Amino acid sequence: MKIRSLLRSTFLAAALVPVMLAAPLSAETLSNDDVIMLLEAGLGEEAVIAKIETSDGNYLTDTANLLALRQKGVPSTVIAAMVKRSVVPVEMSDSSADPMAPHFPGLYLFDEAAAQPRMWKIDPTSSTQTKTGGILGYALTGGIASASVKAVIPGDKAKIASRVSRPVFYVYFDNDAGNSSGMFSTGFGAAIQTPNEFSLVKLMEKKGKREARIGSMNIGGAKAGVMDKDQIAFDYEQIAPSVFKVTPLNDLEPGQYGFVFAVGGGVGPGLAGSAGTAGARVFAFGVE
Repeated sequence: MKIRSLLRSTFLAAALVPVMLAAPLSAETLSNDDVIMLLEAGLGEEAVIAKIETSDGNYLTDTANLLALRQKGVPSTVIAAMVKRSVVPVEMSDSSADPMAPHFPGLYLFDEAAAQPRMWKIDPTSSTQTKTGGILGYALTGGIASASVKAVIPGDKAKIASRVSRPVFYVYFDNDAGNSSGMFSTGFGAAIQTPNEFSLVKLMEKKGKREARIGSMNIGGAKAGVMDKDQIAFDYEQIAPSVFKVTPLNDLEPGQYGFVFAVGGGVGPGLAGSAGTAGARVFAFGVE
């Protein structure tokens, strides 16, 4: 019996060894006091910083605690490592209905009519094709009649559509914290900074495509950009740094629309020896 009991104990002990080895050790969480204790024990700055960088930390890094750490002789390099570890990464969203929540750079349609309100991120379309309209009239009248240049956007309809006639949009521009997407770049290192540089237009619907007029020319000269008569008025307000709320001033009829801004220059066929018109980036949406 004793031998059998001994064998059973030995077997159980052997069986538990892999389990014990596989069990994770409890994670160590350092605090301000732990850092002070390590330094007072004689560990060098490099060793303490390495420990901070490889361990979980629950540090108090408000102004009062930072001053207290310095008064206790904690080197500034160690304090800097603690501050870096205490910074909580910002979670970005592409659907949160809270306009003040961090969003990825872009233009969003606010869908309040949904069962659960949310934002819809509108992906921009860069027009890689332009077409010239009215060129025959321009030629026959010696330039008295205008010829127009249109940006061509593939597809009959936009993926995102509003179910209300006066939709609300939010624009999140690239900020200064390295969050640069290039989405609002106009080329040559420049980027738009406010919605005032957008043009809201009703897109002309054609078979398999949509068009936006982005240039014209007549005997009086050439003009690049959205024509004044094509622009739909909208209002905007800044609600946070780099964040704007945009609302059309009037109800929009059902159809296809887009916020347009010029990109680069010299794109397109050109007219009568001109250098061509600017390309366009379009944030297209529909109104049902």
